[in-house]
Amino acid sequence: MSPRRPNPVTHLPEPTEAELAVLRVLWQQGDSTVRQVHEILSRDNPVAYTTVLTTLQIMHQKGLVKRDASERAHVYAASLSQRRAQKRFLGKILDRVFEGSSAELVMQALGSGKPATQEELAMIRARLNELEEQHK
Repeated sequence: MSPRRPNPVTHLPEPTEAELAVLRVLWQQGDSTVRQVHEILSRDNPVAYTTVLTTLQIMHQKGLVKRDASERAHVYAASLSQRRAQKRFLGKILDRVFEGSSAELVMQALGSGKPATQEELAMIRARLNELEEQHK
């Protein structure tokens, strides 16, 4: 029996703030060149092209992004979807900060920071109703 190889997606490192900003661009825009990512990131906060290039190269080495080098301008794509990344990193926070308590995490999230909108509250209620139905 051969030894199990670790799943590369579950062993990805947690992204830095700069890497997370790049991932957000890739999640929203889809596969993009360095220039495209740079243009979008520079709209809110000036950032050097070389900084974006270096960040993407490091992210590629870490496995956070995939790179298509078949064209002159390399095209980058996120290695995992935004939803999958959110679940993965939320799980880490849940375990490390809230001792595994989903209720405590939700209570803190709803009680601090920007108040939830009516639409968000409706989504939360709908999810709670789904969970209650599952437990019947």
